[in-house]
Amino acid sequence: MKTLNNPLMLALTVLLLASCGSTKDVPYLIDANSLPKEVLQAASRATDPVIMPGDLLQITVTGRNAESVQPFNKISYISGLTSNGNALNQGGAGGGGPMYYYLVDDNGNIEFPMLGQLHIGGMTKAAVEESIASQIYPKYLTEKPGVEARIQNFTVSILGEVKSPGTVNAQNGRLNILEAIARAGDLSIKGRRDNIMLIRTNADGSRSVNTINLNDKNLLVSPLYNLQQNDVIYVEPNASAARSSWSIPPGLSLGMSSVGTLISIATFIITLTKL
Repeated sequence: MKTLNNPLMLALTVLLLASCGSTKDVPYLIDANSLPKEVLQAASRATDPVIMPGDLLQITVTGRNAESVQPFNKISYISGLTSNGNALNQGGAGGGGPMYYYLVDDNGNIEFPMLGQLHIGGMTKAAVEESIASQIYPKYLTEKPGVEARIQNFTVSILGEVKSPGTVNAQNGRLNILEAIARAGDLSIKGRRDNIMLIRTNADGSRSVNTINLNDKNLLVSPLYNLQQNDVIYVEPNASAARSSWSIPPGLSLGMSSVGTLISIATFIITLTKL
């Protein structure tokens, strides 16, 4: 075992073993192909985002008779008229008029044409659409209208050890953790993959802190896989990054240098006495 008697070779061996051991922490979703198909199918449907205070919504009511549904739209989807029948300024982008949105207030309410104040905070997008349709039909219309709601400010913030930290916007109102990481340019090699922090604001205004392990295949069936608007993702540095950022204080560095010099002199003297 000459290697163990050679300090340089021993150090290189330890470094090699450490680097080999750390590679298991780099891949995402290890052994994901071993997940049963029925488990993946059960979790494959993306969950609807929950409406929260501060959300900006575009809600459109449609029907076969455009005039009959016009009073339920801030902007007519056919004629370009406001809900009171006035013509819109058509100077917007692409020749269209300005868009009108619904801002969910701090109590989770919006003011909707004809229906008045609606409490939609804590409801899913699909539930909001069904609720509005059921309040319009059959009270106001002879046939059930189509209702489409879209969250216009669905954003997720991602920071830490990623290549392009910042805010990610999802125009379709849906985003999963892997898509968000891809939009941020992926994690850097110094990013810790097994302990990603997800800070979530709930519909009641409270916050929760969750942990995501990108190495774990079960992330694909986790309720944390699909993100909610205003989620914050933080990727902390791994041990390698922490070590590389550590620096020796100047005073300690000088002291260690002096001790090293004394040891070298002592070793030289001992060598001479043995000659």
